[in-house]
Amino acid sequence: MFERALIAAKSAGRRSIFATRVLAAFLAVSLPAVAGSVAAGDPLLAYGARIVGDDARTRIVIDFDREPRFSVHYIANPERIVIDLPATAFGFPAKDLAARGLFKDVRYGRMDEESARIVLTTTGPVKLALAKVQADEAGNGHRLVLDAEMINKQAFAELLKTQSWGDRASNDQTEAAQTTSAIPAPEKTAPGDFVIAVDAGHGGIDTGAIGVDSKTEEKQVTLAFAKALTERLNKELGIKAFLTREDDEFLSLSQRVLIARQNHAGLFISLHADTLKQKDIRGATVYTISDKASDKLAADLAERENLSDQIAGKETVAEPPEVADILLDLTRRETQAFSSSLAESVLNSFKDQVGTINNPHRHAGFRVLQAPDVPSILLELGFLSNAEDEKLLLDETWRGKIVGLLTDAVKRYRAAVIANGG
Repeated sequence: MFERALIAAKSAGRRSIFATRVLAAFLAVSLPAVAGSVAAGDPLLAYGARIVGDDARTRIVIDFDREPRFSVHYIANPERIVIDLPATAFGFPAKDLAARGLFKDVRYGRMDEESARIVLTTTGPVKLALAKVQADEAGNGHRLVLDAEMINKQAFAELLKTQSWGDRASNDQTEAAQTTSAIPAPEKTAPGDFVIAVDAGHGGIDTGAIGVDSKTEEKQVTLAFAKALTERLNKELGIKAFLTREDDEFLSLSQRVLIARQNHAGLFISLHADTLKQKDIRGATVYTISDKASDKLAADLAERENLSDQIAGKETVAEPPEVADILLDLTRRETQAFSSSLAESVLNSFKDQVGTINNPHRHAGFRVLQAPDVPSILLELGFLSNAEDEKLLLDETWRGKIVGLLTDAVKRYRAAVIANGG
């Protein structure tokens, strides 16, 4: 069995991430006696999964090393089924739970240190006719069985009205405030320090893009760059940088913005490494916020990035009218001007040093850049859909070069702000 797992891993070309998951599944199946001795605080291990069915009825079965507690909720626009779990390590190959039947997208991953989530985006109104945990007949832990079936729109609307989310935060801003309290502020901030929020895009259940060759997840790439940039910035006198997320944790878009504002950031830099259908496009891009996209590429990217909350199974919350008013006032226009200045400073640093796409300063309606009083940019470091870009994104030396250039850009921007009385 072990040899078959290794052969499968090699033939699939998954490299280290895939092999690790296969090995975790092998250990969970081969060593069932360990399950009973796992410490109570340890994450659950989901070591196996399968999905069968058609567009009328679909079943999902997930094998756990021990009995999981779970809850089920439904979300509209688009229709999704959310299964919340305690902290869980997902150790099965992604292909074992590839979307089919009633599910057009299947996501799973960590939400925070104590919870994980499975999000099933459905092809239409769907409910779980069966959702239960069964003990494995062979004594290898427990399995979660989910049977989904088609229903009409009226029945789905009734599910939405009658369900209870328990202690779920009433909206994104309340949740953001609760989460932000756990995020450390910049260390030893002194009066006059220039505070920078460095935002590693994606995280937890939201993996982001996937590398074309290595299958590396975007959330890993962005966190590595964010940590390196924060460390480098904190070596500069008068600059204090901090991370919006320090590990593989999901943060909603509004949480990221609020974390920056509550820590009085003077800059917000969100790092990403997306994929495109056009595999030949490569290079860095700097985005700033705008009501109207500069071009279709920027519009499409903003639309995808703004789906991050949906991917994690969060309800869409209407923006409060008072926030909409603020976003139209003088503060926002002034902040946009500062954001553009930062974008140009970054591109000047990159000139003749880092490849960029055509018209590398673009703009669109990115929700993560919506802080009305914090100059913000979204930096696409490169595209994981391009093999050459992917190699650079995974190269530690190239990462160090980018971090140095970004630091130079921030220092020039700060000097200009100070010179202008900011």
